[in-house]
Amino acid sequence: MAIETEMKLRLNSSLNLEHFEVKDFTGRHLHHELHKGGFHLEAIIVAIDFEGQNLVQRHRKVYEAMGELMQHEIHALSMKTFTPQEWETK
Repeated sequence: MAIETEMKLRLNSSLNLEHFEVKDFTGRHLHHELHKGGFHLEAIIVAIDFEGQNLVQRHRKVYEAMGELMQHEIHALSMKTFTPQEWETK
């Protein structure tokens, strides 16, 4: 999936990315009245950069890395962010 590749490139350039997964749920939203295009995605992101950061700070880092993708290509992004240690014990 091209969007997954682009997301991973952007995350790698902004974070010390250790693990990344994305699932596309766009098909579930095609008939919703408010759907205006763009992907509906769910991601798991593991990065050492998240250490010592709360959930809001982690999500801000991801949104910053995504940049303009959040305005056009990605309509909704649900994410779970972990440090490597949190990911190991999950």
